[in-house]
Amino acid sequence: MYNLLLILFFISVLPILHSYLLYPLGLILFSKKSTPDKSFLSSNNLPSISILMAAYNEEKVLEAKIESVINTSYPLNKITFFIGSDSSTDRTNDIIRKWNEKYSFIQLVEFKGRTGKAGIINKLVMLCSDEILVLTDANVIFKRDTLYHLVKHFQDRNVAQVCANIIKVAESNRGISEAEKTYMAVENKIKYFESLNWKIVMGAEGGCNAIRRECYAEVPDTFCVDDFFITMNVIEQGKEIVFEEEAICYEDAPSLSSVEFARKVRISMGNFQNLSRYKKLLLPFWKGPSFAFWSHKVLRWITPFLLVLCLTFSIALSFYNKIFIVVCILQLSGMLTPLFKMNFRYFKVISHFYLMNLALLKGFFIFIKGVNTNIWQPTKRHV
Repeated sequence: MYNLLLILFFISVLPILHSYLLYPLGLILFSKKSTPDKSFLSSNNLPSISILMAAYNEEKVLEAKIESVINTSYPLNKITFFIGSDSSTDRTNDIIRKWNEKYSFIQLVEFKGRTGKAGIINKLVMLCSDEILVLTDANVIFKRDTLYHLVKHFQDRNVAQVCANIIKVAESNRGISEAEKTYMAVENKIKYFESLNWKIVMGAEGGCNAIRRECYAEVPDTFCVDDFFITMNVIEQGKEIVFEEEAICYEDAPSLSSVEFARKVRISMGNFQNLSRYKKLLLPFWKGPSFAFWSHKVLRWITPFLLVLCLTFSIALSFYNKIFIVVCILQLSGMLTPLFKMNFRYFKVISHFYLMNLALLKGFFIFIKGVNTNIWQPTKRHV
């Protein structure tokens, strides 16, 4: 019985270790270091682009966002900036109108009832005729050359989507800010190496990415994670995705765990929706895109259940071996860290890990009951 329990314990632990440790390390150590450059040069005739953005009560960050677009090195006469206001009740619409008076390429598209980000982007896509679309969020601020580095790869007709390098920033490391910044930095590195190895990325960040209009997939009304849906559709088409490290932009990192927890629950619901829609991409599991899907996403999504199994088998094993009493204590201590506000970096990372998995678990059960809407409340903005 002891040997069987021990095998079951390691079966539940290894997938977690693979997704969070072995897979990232393997990518970093054994990946290709570069790929042939088929991008536009700065002097080339760059294509016209449409920037599409949904906004709901974004008065705190909207002017900074618009200014980052205006200050771009990309030719302004080749940009149309569509901002879909999702029935905003603050100064969002007035700010857009003010900038439109100075720059006609900035277009306000008003929605009279709450529509949700995915629904707004779906409708904005129908308004534009440019081949290249840049999808972005109001709180993601571009550097001067961000747009150029995003668009340059479309010189290669095989490239369907390009992901930006979004860097989390915060005035201090209070709350979960430090853990979230670290997590995002690691995620970006993983996506970069996925791009080098298999010419795909397991989920372009919705905060900023570019896509060929012909490869854009209309997001279903009830899907919560539109960016992952769109990316997986590109992979399903057999097209290439690039992660561009030089396409840098900045996004404020959350500090309140309660706010980030609610966002993670919504993302979790969308994760399981996308898994249901794109489950056929899980096979054959040894091929690059499928292996990445399992390793980077699916194993993480089922980690809450694996953690429960780990604890269950640890408790059972503790009756046979005193070492597992210590293992149980360590696991229970980790699960309890979110209840205490500890400033040590180690405890912040552990707390963030368990909170993220609790959000995954809650999101799964909401998904099982059924998701009726993708309308969102934006997280609190830091300016």
